[in-house]
Amino acid sequence: MFSRLEISMTIVLFFISIASATADGIKTIWKPVTFAIVKFNDEAPKSWNIYHTEKKGLLLVHLWKRYLLVDMKEQEAYEIDPQTVKPHGEEVEWSPSDKPEQPLETPDWKTRDVGSMQLLRFRLGKDGHILELQIPLLINGKPAY
Repeated sequence: MFSRLEISMTIVLFFISIASATADGIKTIWKPVTFAIVKFNDEAPKSWNIYHTEKKGLLLVHLWKRYLLVDMKEQEAYEIDPQTVKPHGEEVEWSPSDKPEQPLETPDWKTRDVGSMQLLRFRLGKDGHILELQIPLLINGKPAY
């Protein structure tokens, strides 16, 4: 028959495989960025919000019915399927494992500090619309999100 060691190892491996499988699909709570400003083609959109998580440099931008994941460190933006984003009051729930493999084309990416804000501006597609995000900085000048 099976020894206790074999049975124990099988049980341990089973739970490890379950834990790793569920870790990939864990939903992350994204909280709203306070005092942010969004401009779309130099105008304020009627419906927008920016969300952040504990990981700095990642923003989830809600623009009308569209969601974009903006990776400020890699200077990339990804279009997110709105059905994968679940609102919970002021916060939203979304799993980074749902991120598409290919980012959007984002030429003309510019980042600079403007007073107490970090300005992020890029074009969506080669000849597309311009999205501008103004994110608050901490008192020491470092990014808050």
